Order: sequence, then C-alpha cells, then structure tokens
Amino acid sequence: MAGCRSYLRGLSICVTVLLLVSGVVMIGVGFSPIDGNIPAAELFDQLSSSDGLLVLQVFGPLTVILSVLGICGASLDLKPLLLVFSTLIFVEFVALMVVASPLVQVQAQMDGAVDELFLNVTPLHRADGGVQRELNKLQSSDSCCGLRSYEDWDNRLPVSCFCDPPVTPFDLQSSSQQRNSSSEGPCVKLDGGIHPAGFWVHSKPCGPILKSYVGFPIKLRIGIISAFATITVAAIALCLALGLEEYWKTPPVETTVDEFNRVKYQPKPTLT
Repeated sequence: MAGCRSYLRGLSICVTVLLLVSGVVMIGVGFSPIDGNIPAAELFDQLSSSDGLLVLQVFGPLTVILSVLGICGASLDLKPLLLVFSTLIFVEFVALMVVASPLVQVQAQMDGAVDELFLNVTPLHRADGGVQRELNKLQSSDSCCGLRSYEDWDNRLPVSCFCDPPVTPFDLQSSSQQRNSSSEGPCVKLDGGIHPAGFWVHSKPCGPILKSYVGFPIKLRIGIISAFATITVAAIALCLALGLEEYWKTPPVETTVDEFNRVKYQPKPTLT
C-alpha cells in the first residue's frame, strides 16, 4: 500500500507540473502575434481572428497560479491544500469549457466566410494594390495562381502566375492527359479566349493555402484548450485521491491471540 501511495503521489506531482506547463503555453500563445504571419492579411480584415485570445490570456495565468498550489500540495502531502486545489481547478475547468465552446462553431463557420470573401474580392486585378503585391509573393513562393483558380485574374494574369512548360515528350504527354481529365498537373496551358494562348500557368489555387493560414490560430487555440482539459481531469482525479486518502485507504490492522485462543483485530499503531 505504501508503494502504491508513493506512486500516486509522484504521478500527481508530474500531472500538476504538466498543468503548469500548459498554463505557460496558454500565456505564450495568448500574447504572441501569430495572426500577423498570414499572407495578404488585408484580405481578412473583416474576419475576426482574435477569437479565443482573451480566453488564453485570462485562464493562462490562473492555471499557472493554481498549478503551483497543486504542486505544493502534492509534494508536501498537504491534504487540505490538495482538496482546495481540486475544487478551484474544477471551477476553472467548467468556466473554460463554457467560455471556449463557441470556438468550435467559429472554426466551422470560417471556411464559408473565407469562400464568400474570395468571391467578393474577384476579379483580383481590381483588388487593392497591397493585396495584389502579397498575392504575387505567395504565388511566386508556393507556385499557385488566383484564389480559386487562375481565372480570378481575368485576362490580366501577373508574371507570378506563369510557370515553365514541360520540357520532355513524356511531360508534354502527361500534361495533355491531365489537362483533358478532371485532375491537373502543376501547370496548365492557356487555350485562348480571354487569356493569351500558348502560355503556361500554375494550376494550383492559392485559396486553400490562405485558408490554412487563417484557420491555424483558431485550431491551435482549440488544441491547447483540449490538452488543458485532458490534463486537468487527470490532475483533479489524482489530487482528490490523495486528498481523500483516509476515506478509501484500508487502515493497517494487527492480530493477536489471547490465552483462550481467541483472535483479536485492532488498528496497528503508527510511529510518529
């Protein structure tokens, strides 16, 4: 029993330390400018990208404080302190789940809002000059063109959309087959119309890349909150088990036999 209790105590310390680390991570993410790394950020000015920041900024420091309380209670084996910690961290857990639950809905609505934004900003040659410059940088670095396709630029394709044509007969045949099928290769040949014929452009749109940039901060916050919730449940269970040890632990007993051959059971005295 002593070995089990020692193991439980060590596990409680480890979990509360993990809870402390999660609080530090919440503070770091809550106060770091992750949203500033989004390409063509001017496009998404009307979208709220700060959802969940206040949650991390408030609950991060609170988690650190309560974690220190739990570490002290577990390491010093102070049962009243462990019970106080378990109660307070449970209250924080419930409050965080209530406040952070709208983040899941925001993530679900983000793709639709971005698609509508892409539709409203086309044709891209009429967009703001700063947006066009950022898109040109993204198109050059990620070999993509347009938001949904190269047709978003109408007949004014920028140089960053053009790509080198296939150079070998095998590549030409493969590109021709891909162009005639539902899947396209990295480059597609323009066939005239409103676009200059004979040029090759990137077939991959930039929209999915921008969506991944826009959705990453919210996904990161949801992931951190989910990890915090898991660690918190484990910390509450372990600290409650230590704090309420006297109610579930079987007290040691010793047996004695008297002169009439009767067996007596009595609590074993503890050494103080």
